[in-house]
Order: sequence, then C-alpha cells, then structure tokens
Amino acid sequence: MSNRSATPRKTSPTVAEPTVFAIPRLAYMTVFMTLLVAVIFMGVSLPWFAWTIVVPIAQAWWIHRVRTVADTDGLTAVRMFGSTRLHWDEIDGLAFPKWRSVCAVRADGSKVRLPAVTFRELPRLSAASGGRVPDPYAAAREARLAARG
Repeated sequence: MSNRSATPRKTSPTVAEPTVFAIPRLAYMTVFMTLLVAVIFMGVSLPWFAWTIVVPIAQAWWIHRVRTVADTDGLTAVRMFGSTRLHWDEIDGLAFPKWRSVCAVRADGSKVRLPAVTFRELPRLSAASGGRVPDPYAAAREARLAARG
C-alpha cells in the first residue's frame, strides 16, 4: 500500500509563460564559418588580420542576444545593446516593411523593430497577446470554412 495522502495538492494559479521569438540556433553555423574565415585571414598575416577574430564573437553575441519577448503585459524588443518595452495599449498596429523586420507602430506613429518576428510567427504572437494582435491565418481559415458551408 502507498503512504501517499488522498488530499489534493494545492496548485498555484497558472501564469502564462512569455513567448520568445529568437533567431534559430542553426544560425550559429554561420559563426563557425566566419571563425574559419577569420583564422584563414590571420594565417595570411597576423598583424593585419588579428582584428577579424572579433567578427565571429560579435556575431555569436548578436544571435544569442537579439529576440522579442511577448507576454500578457506587452512586448519587449531586445537588441544587441539595449531593449524597448511596449505595453499592449501603446501598440497601434504592426508594420511589415519589405526586406526588414516587423515593426510595432505606436500611437504617435513611431516604430519599434521587433527582432526575430516574421509574418509566419503571427499566430504565436496573437496567442501571446491574448487576441490583441489578430491572427490573419485564422481569419483566412474561417473565411474558407464559411465559403464551403
């Protein structure tokens, strides 16, 4: 027989975990390749190319550091040397500039870049925001289902 008591466990209220949008870890392969090129350059002339070792170190730091964190209160855009915190009521919308990162548009028209967030990530961002950011994929699915039936 078991000595476990039959009393139910006390559970703490569930707190939603923040959703982190980060650069994929596969990007560290580029650090390896850059390091290889830096070593080759240093082999050619150490006094002239010793500084190139800084490039893969900075690249690894950038991959590790840059991210966007979404939680129930808002977004935090973490850059290489700093971060910006936006509450959901400050965000007027999202902008998708061609060939650049997604930007959160504030009510005053200023934009804050959201690193590692892409259009493909909008369903996760919508879920993290509690529906404050609409999910365009869900709207398209609903329209397709409405057209069928």
